[in-house]
Amino acid sequence: MGYSYGAMCTLCATLMALLLVPESTSAARIIVGGSNHWQFGFNYADWAFRSGPFYQNDTLVFMYDPPSNNTPPHSVYLFNDFRSFATCNLKRARMAGNVAQGGGKGFEFVLQKAKPYMFACGEHDGIHCRLGLMQFFVLPLQGGCHA
Repeated sequence: MGYSYGAMCTLCATLMALLLVPESTSAARIIVGGSNHWQFGFNYADWAFRSGPFYQNDTLVFMYDPPSNNTPPHSVYLFNDFRSFATCNLKRARMAGNVAQGGGKGFEFVLQKAKPYMFACGEHDGIHCRLGLMQFFVLPLQGGCHA
């Protein structure tokens, strides 16, 4: 006993519709460092490892206080190569957020592609990166969604 022509057409139409539905675009807004925000002395590599996975189109929010007598300046640099990132060498990195952009609600960086993103604090020629663990990388996955 086979399926009727109408049932087969319905099944084919349903399968085609499922194939044409785009992947989930449920992007998340993630505060870098969680409640610690972006500050000297916090282990951001560990935070990134525990906070993953990250997905394409997720938004990282960098929040840090503007510099004052009690608060050292912070910034965010984006690295293009792993060697510069690993040694905190800012010469080939670009500033993604300056010392003023992290105040208030912070500034947002969208993980637009499924590729490695390497971040670090660049203040004082990268000393916060080298001494204070203010560096991390993420590799967003394509598609998917947060639970």
